[in-house]
Amino acid sequence: MRIELEKRAERSKTLAWASPVIAVLATMVTGGLIFAALGKPPLAALWVFFVEPFASLWSLEELVVKATPLILIGVGLSVAYRANVWNIGAEGQLTAGALLGSTVPILFNAWNTPATLLAMLVLGAIGGMLWALIPAVLKIKAGANEILVSLMLVYVAQLLLDWLVRGPWRDPHGYNFPKSVAFENWQTMPTIGEGRLNLGIFIAVLIAVVLAVVMRRTIKGYEVRVMGEAPRAGRFAGFSADRMVLFSFLLSGGLAGLAGVIEVASTVGQLQPNISPGYGFTAIIVAFLGRLDPVGVVIAALMLAASYLGGEAAQIALGISDKAARVFQGVLLFWVLACDTLILYRPRLVRGPTAEAAR
Repeated sequence: MRIELEKRAERSKTLAWASPVIAVLATMVTGGLIFAALGKPPLAALWVFFVEPFASLWSLEELVVKATPLILIGVGLSVAYRANVWNIGAEGQLTAGALLGSTVPILFNAWNTPATLLAMLVLGAIGGMLWALIPAVLKIKAGANEILVSLMLVYVAQLLLDWLVRGPWRDPHGYNFPKSVAFENWQTMPTIGEGRLNLGIFIAVLIAVVLAVVMRRTIKGYEVRVMGEAPRAGRFAGFSADRMVLFSFLLSGGLAGLAGVIEVASTVGQLQPNISPGYGFTAIIVAFLGRLDPVGVVIAALMLAASYLGGEAAQIALGISDKAARVFQGVLLFWVLACDTLILYRPRLVRGPTAEAAR
């Protein structure tokens, strides 16, 4: 006796949109069991993790701040994954964008005008695109696996960042700490109010809206959907798989690089060995939780941003590890993929020997 997955004749649109909600509820139940196993009161722990991030104006502002890079990276990845192009290296592209964008305040520190910030943002996007171009070209020219290449390049970018802030770009007046000079005035993102909320969120939402229109109303969006769902039909229509790989990597890499330079020009304020808590990897979950739709990604990014705040609150209130947020993100990804699988396939109990045993 065994369980097999049988492909459903038709995919339910209602279940497709209900799937993320079911996945979140399942994650909360699983989280309660994890907290109970750790000897923490499950209901109180879930309150700290899932409710406190929405409990005050300060926490809501922090929620938006943490959601900004997730939106930028997530909408780019959603387009790439919709085209069946698997960019797993957004974390490295974020780092590359932060590095190239930071050349302006580090190498031209006296330049401090509105054009300075604009140059940083443009260079940040270019940095992410150039880093993403490597796996794209290797896939097109050599047939390399884009998943492995883009993932390995994450560690190359992070090691390059570490070397620069400990060596050539280290602040000479920083008491030998591994960090660059602090960014000031127009070398940072303008803030809104007294907190850390900055104009980056408006850039992120604007890009999400533009990509939503592109995906739904333009030929390019149609090309992305066709090449992702029926590549053979796309080739008959004259669409190029190689051009789609290049487009998807440049778009997702450029937005990841833009997220990186916005992060160092706002919440971080300088280059240091760690500039991201893993936004590039979390954005993969955001893309799938948002159903690979730019508008859905915005909502999903806010939910995943809450996991970062909840993890920080749980460290203080419950005394648990700072890796708690990563555990919840991993559990959420598991449930998202599980729910999506059950939308496409029906579990079926089969009696008798397996097909291999029968042979």
